[in-house]
Amino acid sequence: MLLAALLARLFRRGELTLIDADGHRHRFGGTPLPDVPPVTIRLHDRRLHWRLPLNPGLAAGEAYADGTLTVERGSLRDLLALATINQARDDHSALPLWRATRLWQQFNPIRRARRNVAHHYDLSGALYERFLDADRQYSCAYFRQPDMSLDEAQAAKKAHIAAKLLLAAGQRVLDIGAGWGGLALTLAQAAEVEVLGITLSEEQLAIARRRAEAAGLGGRVRFELMDYRQVQGRFDRVVSVGMFEHVGVPNYRTFFATLCRLLAADGVALLHAIGRAHGPGATNPWIRKYIFPGGYSPALSEVLPAIETADLYVTDIEILRQHYAETLLEWQHRFQARRAEIAQLLDERFCRMWEFYLAGAEMAFRNQGHMAFQIQLARDVQAVPLTRDYMAEAEARLGTAGVVRAAE
Repeated sequence: MLLAALLARLFRRGELTLIDADGHRHRFGGTPLPDVPPVTIRLHDRRLHWRLPLNPGLAAGEAYADGTLTVERGSLRDLLALATINQARDDHSALPLWRATRLWQQFNPIRRARRNVAHHYDLSGALYERFLDADRQYSCAYFRQPDMSLDEAQAAKKAHIAAKLLLAAGQRVLDIGAGWGGLALTLAQAAEVEVLGITLSEEQLAIARRRAEAAGLGGRVRFELMDYRQVQGRFDRVVSVGMFEHVGVPNYRTFFATLCRLLAADGVALLHAIGRAHGPGATNPWIRKYIFPGGYSPALSEVLPAIETADLYVTDIEILRQHYAETLLEWQHRFQARRAEIAQLLDERFCRMWEFYLAGAEMAFRNQGHMAFQIQLARDVQAVPLTRDYMAEAEARLGTAGVVRAAE
C-alpha cells in the first residue's frame, strides 16, 4: 500500500495508527514523544489511499474538512503536532518547478490582490468577533508576560509597535493593511496623530469607519479602500501589520520603493509580518487554495535584499519566536467555545476547515520554523536614537490600556 509506505517513512517519532478505508490497522512511529499522545486516524474513502501519498499537503486538509479523515484517538492538534515534528522543516524548495510556480502563485496585481483579500477577510464579521480579541487584532499578539490574556497581549502588541514608531502629536501616519481599524484608532488616541488606514476588504472598511465615528476620531482617522501602490503624499510614519504576507516576492522591490516614496525624509516605518527561519520555501498548497490565496511568508533573506535597493536603512529587527503559536492557541480555544454558533453562521465543513487551519498554523510556528518579525526602517540613519532604551520607556508609558472596542 503506497500510503502505508509513505507514512512509515515519514513517522519516525511518536505513535500514529491508521485505520484505512478497508478497516485494516497500520501502526507507525518509533521514539516516544512525551508531549504528544498516541494518535489514531480513520479513513472513510478508499480514494484517500492514493490521494494522500500523491499530494499530502493538499489532500489531508481536504479530507479532514470533508469528514473523510477523522481522528479517533487524540485530537486534530495532536495529529498535526505529530506530523510537523516528524517533518520539522516545512520546505518545498526541492519540488520540481518550485521557483517558476511560486512566481505565478504570488503574482498579485491590484485586481487579483483585491480578490485574494476578499476570499478571506470579507467573510462575515460575525465570524471574527467570535474568536478574536475585543479589538479584532488578527495578527501575532505580544505576550510580554506569560499569564496575559489574549486581549492584554494584543494591547501589548500595539504598544510595542507604537513605541517603535516614535510617535509625536501632529504626525501623519499611514497604516497599510488596516484591518478592522484597531491599530489606527489606538495610535490616534495614544499620540494625537492623524492616520490614514488602507485596506482591500470592503467588510473591514465598513467596520473600521463605523468604529472611528463611534470613538469620536472621524476627524483624525480616515479609512479608504485602496492598494498600497495607489497611495499618494508623504507620511511621517508608516506601519504595516499582517499585510506583507499578501505582497508576494515578485513585488517586494515595488513595496519597499513605494514605502520609501511615501515616507518623509526623517520618517520611520515599522513592518510586522510572518516569516520563515529555514530560508525560502513555498506556501502549503491547502492553505494557498482554501485560506490565503496568493499568500506567502518569506525568509528574511528574501526581504532584506529588496529593502537594500529602496534607499532605506534597517534600524532594528526583532524576531517574535513563539508569540504567534500562543496567539493561535488562544484563537483555537475561543473558536471551540463558540463553535456551535459558527457552524450555524456558516456550516460544519467550514468549522472543520478552520480547525485544520488554526491548529496547522500553530504547529508551523511551534515545529517548522515559522516566526513573526518586526523590521524598523528609516530614510535617514539618524531618524531613531542610537540605543533601544526609548522603546522600553515608550512602551511603559503606553502600557496595555486603551484598547478600542468594536462599535457595530
